[in-house]
Amino acid sequence: MSPSTPDLILLARRLFWWKEPADALRDPLRFLSQVMAIGTWEDVQTAFRHWTERDFREALQHAPAGVFDVRSWHYWHRRLCDQVAPPLPCRRLP
Repeated sequence: MSPSTPDLILLARRLFWWKEPADALRDPLRFLSQVMAIGTWEDVQTAFRHWTERDFREALQHAPAGVFDVRSWHYWHRRLCDQVAPPLPCRRLP
């Protein structure tokens, strides 16, 4: 279960403008991916108050296609995994 505090609700409202904050917070891996991809430094610090670095690594490993751009993908692999980033996740069309 992911936390649902006032600071995270505000963050979810801003980063997931197309859905309700509670819905965004129900999927912590997706939530953290969005924070890493488009969040500000302050957003990341807010998320780190509620989740561990291990949680961030797990979110990176299970990132959905289309969330990360090349720059953030490479940054977070260096920051969290100290490794060269694999190719970005991509959608597979039948």
